[in-house]
Amino acid sequence: MELGQTLSLLYCIPFAGMLLSIAICPLINAEWWEEKRAYFVVVWSLLFLIPFAIGYGPVTAINHLLEIVLGDYVSFIVLLFGLFCVSGNICIKGDLAGTPKVNIAILLIGTVIASWVGTTGASMLLIRPMIRANAWRKRKVHSMVFFIFLVSNIGGCLTPVGDPPLFMGFTHGVPFAWSFHTAPVLLINAVILLAIYWVIENKNYKKDLADGCMPEVIDVKQPLRIEGSHNFIFIACIVGAVILSGTLGNFNPIFNEGIAIEGHVRLSYATIVEMIIILLAALLSFKTTKKSTRDDNNFSWGAIEEVAVLFIGIFITMIPALLILEARGSELGITENWQMFWMTGLLSSFLDNTPTYLVFFETALSLKATTTLIGTVAIPQTMLLAISCGAVFMGANTYIGNAPNFMVKSVAEESGIKMPSFFGYMFWAVRYLVPVFIIDTILFFSGWVF
Repeated sequence: MELGQTLSLLYCIPFAGMLLSIAICPLINAEWWEEKRAYFVVVWSLLFLIPFAIGYGPVTAINHLLEIVLGDYVSFIVLLFGLFCVSGNICIKGDLAGTPKVNIAILLIGTVIASWVGTTGASMLLIRPMIRANAWRKRKVHSMVFFIFLVSNIGGCLTPVGDPPLFMGFTHGVPFAWSFHTAPVLLINAVILLAIYWVIENKNYKKDLADGCMPEVIDVKQPLRIEGSHNFIFIACIVGAVILSGTLGNFNPIFNEGIAIEGHVRLSYATIVEMIIILLAALLSFKTTKKSTRDDNNFSWGAIEEVAVLFIGIFITMIPALLILEARGSELGITENWQMFWMTGLLSSFLDNTPTYLVFFETALSLKATTTLIGTVAIPQTMLLAISCGAVFMGANTYIGNAPNFMVKSVAEESGIKMPSFFGYMFWAVRYLVPVFIIDTILFFSGWVF
């Protein structure tokens, strides 16, 4: 806490530089950026770490580096890697033409399952069928963007499995089933966004037909079928591993111990068990699935490689921002539900939404605004709802707000779809998401309606 109180905002410049590099460099030269992005990660990381080590000592710098890498990044990337591998071994085949009805059905299914297999699992499972179904379409970028809105983010709010911030709440005493309280907000958002998508999609579909775009005519209709369906067992193992890591410590306190930094456990034995199960599930998935299934999925390592490289830079350079936020968050004067919703959400759009959730979770606890417990947590229900929805929903505001956003973008671009730039995507979010979030504020977090 003391470090965050004295830390200058100048230490946040490398984080800003990292974000601007991700936003601007692909616009200048996409191929060059793909080749050189790892160098940018190293340079911006060192531009933070070296002055930080000089100002506060190399031991402090190394401790915070290990803390963010071991405590956050390793488990984060292992989970993404596992879900990416297993979902890549599941191929949905059959006649899927990218009509408005088919596309909205995929979005609806993805939104529903995201809370149960995670936003990453749902995204990687359905993005390839979505791309194949729309291969004949000229106008399909809107489908990818709304896929990120709904499947990669908003759909993950119903359970702690859906999105990491909610899982963090679960490990801090919020009951597993409490997340069902987000259902009314999810329903409103999904209905509005699907209605908007339906209007845009019908308009673009008619334009594509007018331009002569037609799906390939197949003499013999191919029924829908799933190849590699046994991999759903491995997805269940990964989901089970995530839940297990949050509950093992309740059965035996030894699982809360582990690799410690400055006396604080940053990589617990429970997390190590979780990662072993996830990596084993990914390995068995590859061993038990035919290579032809991955070939049919156009599977490649590009998407997970991009996420792994860029997010290590984001995690390292955001250290000072998180330290400052943790130390001074309670000084921001945020006491109202709508303020919690917007501040958690806006910061989650650019910082990792899990520590951002925790900062405002602790801020809400410090307000001592209620004596009524949610599980073992003394936070007013609407305030906890505001923090949870802000962290999960507003991850959709930027490509870096949630890791599946970047993965969907990468998979789509590998398939030849020209996705919006960093700022271009933010413009989509401002146009379609921000008005929905304003409606959320009025209905759920202002006190005017509920």
